Amino acid sequence: MKAILFDFDGVLTIDKYGSDSILRYLAEKTQVPIDILKREYYKINRGLLNGEYTHKDIWADYCKNVGYDIDFQILIDSFINTPLDWDMILFVRELKIKYKIGMITDNKVDRITKILEHHNLTDLFDIVTISAECKCGKNDRKIFDITLDYLNIEPNNCIFIDNSEKNLIVPQELGIHTFLFDDENRDIEKFENQLNKLL
Repeated sequence: MKAILFDFDGVLTIDKYGSDSILRYLAEKTQVPIDILKREYYKINRGLLNGEYTHKDIWADYCKNVGYDIDFQILIDSFINTPLDWDMILFVRELKIKYKIGMITDNKVDRITKILEHHNLTDLFDIVTISAECKCGKNDRKIFDITLDYLNIEPNNCIFIDNSEKNLIVPQELGIHTFLFDDENRDIEKFENQLNKLL
């Protein structure tokens, strides 16, 4: 193996979905009912993930629709307060000594960029491929092709780790080795042992 590719939310973070981290923080800091925040956020989430627009582009409309003027900085703070799995990140740092490390995520560019910069994690990844940036998600081979081309490796020389079985279908079809991470138990020691057997 030459490269190990990781999903972000649910694998490198504690929360299964990034929107959960965002909405929980917004609700805590603004006291806006979370059901209202969720209802309106899920209307725009797909467009954010696809790169049709950014949070900044639609924030005024989002606030209008929820009926509260929420400071944009609170949204930014929600990004950097995403609960990271530091045990997993420490393991990734150990892997980086020997392998190329990549991230492939259905996500928003502003969120991922802010999180990596804030926690000094930018240097952890040789490439970060984000759906909003390449206008395609993990249900499309393009996001994997972009990553493999950049790293200059063949599919059978890398492993992709995700916490959702449906996200493993396309990489498997491409010949990428895949690993389903158990985001419920989050047994890092067990994960390390299982992954090392594949390496």
